[in-house]
Amino acid sequence: MNIFEALREDHQTQRSLADILIKTSGDSDGRAEIFAKLKAELSAHAAAEERHFYLPLMRDDMTQEKARHSVAEHHELDEYIEELESTDPSSPAWLATAKKLHHRLNHHLDEEEQEVFQLAGRVLKDGQKTALADAYVEDMEEQKAAA
Repeated sequence: MNIFEALREDHQTQRSLADILIKTSGDSDGRAEIFAKLKAELSAHAAAEERHFYLPLMRDDMTQEKARHSVAEHHELDEYIEELESTDPSSPAWLATAKKLHHRLNHHLDEEEQEVFQLAGRVLKDGQKTALADAYVEDMEEQKAAA
């Protein structure tokens, strides 16, 4: 497995959880459970991705700007999570914010897969792509176990 395959796999999980989240209603156990799963997934993914994908990309002129932009988008997603945590889950504002999170998350993942991956594919060597995937997957597993 290379880093792109590992990231795409987790991106699909994030898309699925976000899709389910915006279909939930009220202050339900289902909404709380899906939100908790998405929050944990996004947190672990952002940390591992920044360490094992974006850090190497920031060292190269060709990918530095895109890497910084993507890390900034991670912080934007964190802000939506924080807003959801401080909003009453039964209020219409909660669902409106969840829909904004859904939209921004999909934008981020699409941009990453369609733009960043192409540039990164030219910058990273084949052995590096595999080594980064291994480190990323191990980091994700450790973070999920700790959560």
